[in-house]
Amino acid sequence: MLNWRSIPGTLEIDDEAKEIVREIGSAINESVESSTKVAEAIERLREAGYEMELTLRLEIGLRPHAGDDDPDSETAHLNLTEEDLQVLHRMKIRIDPEA
Repeated sequence: MLNWRSIPGTLEIDDEAKEIVREIGSAINESVESSTKVAEAIERLREAGYEMELTLRLEIGLRPHAGDDDPDSETAHLNLTEEDLQVLHRMKIRIDPEA
């Protein structure tokens, strides 16, 4: 479930953008719920004698879009751990850590 909260000093977004963010959260939730791989893994865990409670936390950070020709735009750096890369890989998200 996606919780929306406004943090003081952060970007205020309009209702349309809030709705889009909600749609993203719902789409991610539906994807996890309908994943046969997730269902199979949960079933294997039950067969091993365990019950599972899964809680996913989704945080979406927004910032104003800066065009590619914006000379004031900065390059973002993302520091990923090996565990981060493994999670992304399991989600079939490929990332080049050197890029």
